[in-house]
Amino acid sequence: MQDSVAKAGAVALPTHPLDPLTPDEIRRAAAIVRMTHDLGAGMMFETISLHEPDKRVVHGAKPGEAFAREAFVCAFDRTNGKVFEARVDLVADRVVDWRHVPSVRPRILIDDIMLVGEVARADPRFQAALAKRGITDIDKVQVDPWSAGNYGLPDEEGRRLSHTFCWYRSETNDNGYAHPIEGLCAVIDLDRAEVLRVDDYGAAEVPMQNRNYAARYRSTFRDDVKPLEIVQPAGPSFVVEGNEVRWQKWRFRVGFNAREGLVLHTVGYEDDGRLRPVMHRAALSEMVVPYGHPGGGHFRKNAFDVGEYGIGVLANSLTLGCDCLGAIKYFDAWLADSKGDPYCIESAVCLHEEDFGILWKHTDLFTGEVDVRRARRLVVSSISTVGNYEYGAFWYFHQDGSIHFEMKATGILNTAGLRPGEQPHYGTVVSPGVYAHYHQHIFNMRLDMAVDGERNRVVEVDTVALPVGPENPHGNAFTIRETVLETEQNAQRNVDFNAARYWKIESAEARNGLGRPTAYKLLPLSPVPTFSDPQSMVARRATFMMRQLWVTAYHPDEIFAAGRYPNQSSGGDGLPAWTAADRPLVDTDLVVWHSFGLHHIPRPEDFPVQPVITAGFALHPTGFFGENPALDVPPAASSMSCCVG
Repeated sequence: MQDSVAKAGAVALPTHPLDPLTPDEIRRAAAIVRMTHDLGAGMMFETISLHEPDKRVVHGAKPGEAFAREAFVCAFDRTNGKVFEARVDLVADRVVDWRHVPSVRPRILIDDIMLVGEVARADPRFQAALAKRGITDIDKVQVDPWSAGNYGLPDEEGRRLSHTFCWYRSETNDNGYAHPIEGLCAVIDLDRAEVLRVDDYGAAEVPMQNRNYAARYRSTFRDDVKPLEIVQPAGPSFVVEGNEVRWQKWRFRVGFNAREGLVLHTVGYEDDGRLRPVMHRAALSEMVVPYGHPGGGHFRKNAFDVGEYGIGVLANSLTLGCDCLGAIKYFDAWLADSKGDPYCIESAVCLHEEDFGILWKHTDLFTGEVDVRRARRLVVSSISTVGNYEYGAFWYFHQDGSIHFEMKATGILNTAGLRPGEQPHYGTVVSPGVYAHYHQHIFNMRLDMAVDGERNRVVEVDTVALPVGPENPHGNAFTIRETVLETEQNAQRNVDFNAARYWKIESAEARNGLGRPTAYKLLPLSPVPTFSDPQSMVARRATFMMRQLWVTAYHPDEIFAAGRYPNQSSGGDGLPAWTAADRPLVDTDLVVWHSFGLHHIPRPEDFPVQPVITAGFALHPTGFFGENPALDVPPAASSMSCCVG
């Protein structure tokens, strides 16, 4: 195995308008806000991140020239719950915009996650509920914080809350999810650091079977796993300068922030010496995990892991040989803590190449000549731990001009306990006395498209069978039907399997050699129907999950599918609010929002630790090129005789 590609030791100054904030910029932004708008002892910083510049600034940026730098800051006062937003000019060192945002709740911070267990375990009511269950060793109780949602309960009004579920750990490294403490939920007021209420839905015996999975608990392993090494003696084929990546003919920039985690900017493909834009920006806009159990506190399980917690904040430091394999380039992530101080998640993003089997092949039936090319792909990935689950965001760039995205879900199932004789109607038994609820993981990806420029349109493509008749006498004919999605209301679409539906993003100006608009198609690979009632609170707050496709006219402030502040929201924010204007979409700067996910009916094989399951989508060039763009990929040097006839 090769060593990883060396990382720069010092933090470089920003060289491009889209570079994430440096530690110094984070520190200065916090200091400037405190100096002009100090909120006192209760002041907390939810977010300090790059305020991304106007597209014209990005397109006009030239190496060595000065450029504007601004930070977006969200701060709140935990003594009264008031939330404020600021925009800070980091060149002039001044606040250029400051506003109060009423009736919203900031996301749950790392401080809150650490606080919840301490507050719950210290509460006499919580201790009494545990004692009813025969649990007296309070320190062995694992308390997981969950976003509380909004269920109109009077005592919860106006408070920033966390809801909790509990498990028991017989030792420090025990798998607590094998030992659910069923029926016990505490509601924590995060700003007052107190238990608002203890909800006890009735006790069940705590299952105590050992279901630990780590290597230290195992004595035998497979003995037929031989070494598999990735060797690139001349190093990787990619080149990284700052945050810009160049690989084969692809060019893009790597970004990162506390909420979305990994962000890709200015994605383009070099074609005959000309860099052709494909996307301006791509990032995970939101996700929701609705669970299907109606009672016992479990109805509140519908976490918005991007907007309520922050996928970026919860990113892992990736490890060579485990998370990534081969010749690796890592990107560190600098974020702000609740006091406005910068901290680093080392190796938060991994960049590497992978062999990907056959790229293309043909054997001439008449001459026996064989032509074949090996494929490789470039992988950009980041993994976050959100409570019991791990989510891995993997972008794949291919030599044929296609882009794939895959979300890899692993970790541990969220579990509940069964009472004697209880039959689980809403989950699967995964261990004696333990079951995992039916649930879904629904993601929404925001794709700010720029196919050969910013003037695009979206075309829905259905395959339709022709009726038997004079034009189809043998009943075998089918063709395609194309429909331009002209406004935001009629661009709210779902997959139609019977029509093999996909969507094309076409250029309004560029044409290929055959006279057709150049385009990329969005190929839905993991559509998920929702089983939440449209009037349910989770559907009202996560309306994005009701459609696999949304399209909006570009607006720089429209970034998050469920709105900027989904924590304890009452719904209607984000996509449903923006698209109510029904703005025109033809031949304009537009954003494509794709909802996809996992419909998870748990299996015993998913426990005690879950093998990776995946969901994703693809972007394929469709008339973007005049021919197969991978014709110039050379034969593999080590096997020239079999690659070229």
